Amino acid sequence: GPSPLWLDATGRRLPGPLYPGFDTLGTLEYLRTTGYDHSWFVLTRRIIAREFALSGSEQNPDLTGRDRKAMITSRLGGQVPGPVQAFLDHGEDFVTAGTLPELVSQMNKLTGGDPHLDADRIEEQITARDRDATRPFGKDSQLMAVRGARRYIGDRLIRVARPHALLDPAAGPLIAVRLHVLTRKTLGGLHTDLSSRALGASGEPVPGLYAAGEAAGFGGGGMHGYRSLEGTFLGGCLFSGRIAGRAAAAATA
Repeated sequence: GPSPLWLDATGRRLPGPLYPGFDTLGTLEYLRTTGYDHSWFVLTRRIIAREFALSGSEQNPDLTGRDRKAMITSRLGGQVPGPVQAFLDHGEDFVTAGTLPELVSQMNKLTGGDPHLDADRIEEQITARDRDATRPFGKDSQLMAVRGARRYIGDRLIRVARPHALLDPAAGPLIAVRLHVLTRKTLGGLHTDLSSRALGASGEPVPGLYAAGEAAGFGGGGMHGYRSLEGTFLGGCLFSGRIAGRAAAAATA
C-alpha cells in the first residue's frame, strides 16, 4: 500500500483501483490512453524516506544488508537513505519544492510545459485526498486500500510512512517524480507441456530438454496468469522445477 499520489501527464489523479503497487497492467493500459509516455508521483520527504524502492531494493541498503544500526537511523530516525538522497540530488526526473505552486512550476519546466499542469487543479485533488488522510474512516479509496494492506506490523514500523496530509509542512518538502513507461521484462518463455518438457516448433517435445521457472513462462509456467503479482513468482518457479525434475528422473529411470 504505497502512499504517493499518482497523477497522469495531464495532472489528473489515476482512477481506482490504479494506485501505486496495485494493478500495474491496468495502470499501463490507462496511461497509454493519455497520449504521453510519462506520469507523476507526488509525495513528501517523509514518504520517500521509507517507501521509495525499485526492483531489488538496492537503494535501501539498510534493509537489503540487514544493517540494524542504519535501519534505526534511517527508518526510525526519519533520514532518507543515501542512495535515495542521491536520486533527489541528481536524478533528472526528481523535483523538490517547499510549496505546491513551486513544485508544479518545476514539473512544467521538466517537460517543457507539454502538457501544461494546472497548479490549482492539482491542489484541489491533493486537498481532497488530504482531508481523509488523518481520519480513520475517510472515504478516499486509495487510503482505504493502504490501511487494508498494512496489517503486518513489521511493515508499519519500518517500511511505510504513516498516512498524513501531503500539504503538511512538517512532512515536507514536497517531491514530484516523473515516471516513464518502459519495457523491463517479457511475459513469455519456452513452450512446455504439463511435464515441463520443452516443445519445439512442431509442438512435440524436444528429447531431453526441460524448462522450469521463468524460463518456462512468466512466473514459472504462467500458473498465476497474465496479471500475476511479482510476489507470487517463486511458488511457480519451485512448482515447475519439481515437475521438471520428476519428469526428467522418470525418463531416465
